[in-house]
Amino acid sequence: MRYLLLNKPYEVLTQFTDEHGRATLKDFVPVPGVYPVGRLDFDSEGLLLLTDDKQLQHRLSDPRYKVPKTYWAQVEGLPTEAALAQLRRGVPIKDGRTAPGAAALLPEPIGLWPRTPPIRYRASIPTGWLEIRISQGMNRQVRKMCAAVGLPCLRLVRAALADLALDGLAPGQWRDLTAGEVQRLRQAGAGLRNGKATGNL
Repeated sequence: MRYLLLNKPYEVLTQFTDEHGRATLKDFVPVPGVYPVGRLDFDSEGLLLLTDDKQLQHRLSDPRYKVPKTYWAQVEGLPTEAALAQLRRGVPIKDGRTAPGAAALLPEPIGLWPRTPPIRYRASIPTGWLEIRISQGMNRQVRKMCAAVGLPCLRLVRAALADLALDGLAPGQWRDLTAGEVQRLRQAGAGLRNGKATGNL
C-alpha cells in the first residue's frame, strides 16, 4: 500500500480530474490508485494525505474517530480572547454548531512559504494568525468558524493531521510516509473502541 504526504498548493483541486482545466492533484502526484484523505478546499493550502488504504482513509476522514487536524488561519482583524473562547466552545454556523476545539493566537509561522497570488492587504485593517485544531469535517468549517466570530479568513493552511506535519515540504512537493508515521496514523484512526470515542478533541 502507498501512503503519500503532499503540500497542496493554493488553487489546486483535491481531485485528479477537472473538466474546466483547473490544476488538480494529477499535476503534482504521478502515482496511480491513491486518493485523498478528506477534503482540502481549492483556496486552502497545506497537508494532504493520499493513500490506497481504504480502511485507514475512512477512519481518518470520519469525524466519529476524532482524529485532530491543525490549521493556521490568517484572519482580518486582531483576535480577542473573547473570540478565542467562542471558538473553543463551538460556534453556530450554517451547517450546525461546531464541536469544541482548540484555538490559540499564533505568531506568523516561521518559514511559511509565500502564497501566489498573495492575500489582499488593506492598510487600515491589521491581520492576525490563529492555530485551530478540530476533528470535525464540515464544509469550509474553519473559514465559517472564523467568520462567525468576526474574523474573516484571508489564508488557510492545514499544518498537521494527528501528529503528522509537513516538515519542510514546499508547495507541490510530496513524499512517502515512513513505516513509523503510518503506524502512528493507524493508532490515531483507532478512535472508537467498545463504542466509545478515544480521541482528544
